[in-house]
Amino acid sequence: MERVRGDGRRDGRDVRQLPKAHLHLHFTGSMRPTTLLELADKYGVRLPEALTSGEPPKLRATDERGWFRFQRLYDAARSCLRAPEDIQRLVREAAEEDIADGSGWLEIQVDPTSYAPRLGGLIAAMEVILDAVDSASRETGLGMRVLVAANRMKHPLDARTLARLAVRYADRGIVGFGLSNDERRGMARDFDRAFHIAREGGLLSAPHGGELTGPASVRDCLDDLDATRIGHGVRAAEDPRLLKRLADRQVTCEVCPASNVALGVYEKPEDVPLRTLFEAGVPMALGADDPLLFGSRLAAQYDIARRHHAFSDVELAELARQSVRGSAAPEDIKKTLLSGVEEWLAD
Repeated sequence: MERVRGDGRRDGRDVRQLPKAHLHLHFTGSMRPTTLLELADKYGVRLPEALTSGEPPKLRATDERGWFRFQRLYDAARSCLRAPEDIQRLVREAAEEDIADGSGWLEIQVDPTSYAPRLGGLIAAMEVILDAVDSASRETGLGMRVLVAANRMKHPLDARTLARLAVRYADRGIVGFGLSNDERRGMARDFDRAFHIAREGGLLSAPHGGELTGPASVRDCLDDLDATRIGHGVRAAEDPRLLKRLADRQVTCEVCPASNVALGVYEKPEDVPLRTLFEAGVPMALGADDPLLFGSRLAAQYDIARRHHAFSDVELAELARQSVRGSAAPEDIKKTLLSGVEEWLAD
């Protein structure tokens, strides 16, 4: 329902029509639940009940046992991706979902080592993924690129191998290098060499930090990995000096409100510190993280900002602009998306 503010501006425009960029979406986690069920049937995979009930699984990853359960569900879903055509389907459907939510640019995050055993090795897996992204982009018209993410639960030498691979394929659509999995394990500085390789190769640095642990995790990403973006970063809200640092350097935080609540980082949607970051001048790019497990996609994150944090349409438009500015999209695509934001507001 449309609302009219005291200054005459309308609130309540359809956030699915708001042009935006999506910078935090994990590969397997982008899968449609119906696709997962079909692939599981195709390969005879018996999925955990939490993935077959039709409802998002109840998760809480603030302790190691909870994180293990989350990871077990993710691994079960990933085991259903076994052939190039499965990868192609997943990427095309992720693109279709993003377009429906108003995304004009998607950077999908993947650790190709997780898919290598079933796709013919690491290089073969990387090429299958990049081919799928290229095809989906051409077929749907959505600008798409890849962010390769190392696993902080593995040895830093593995991360260096991935960084070199990412740089090697930078001309095929890889734009960034990340670091994912449980941030309570593996110090950021252990991966500094891998990130140096990636940055020297022209890739942006976008490690996860400030989700399951506090502000120190974000500082480590800045100090040790020279992060240009932070995956999540919400716990920076607990440190005003860190907020100022992020704002001064215009480091974009890829904030995933539904994910934060689903994993128990915050109890309720209104507890996610969107206002704190926004009013401190920290750029944000709202993201869906893992829709398969958390039950909501990109537009729903903007709905959370509106419904639980009273973001006006003008403020939602600024969030969309921040997502575009923080992306690796070419300048012409950024210009088109930013113009679309103004048209959305003028409507």
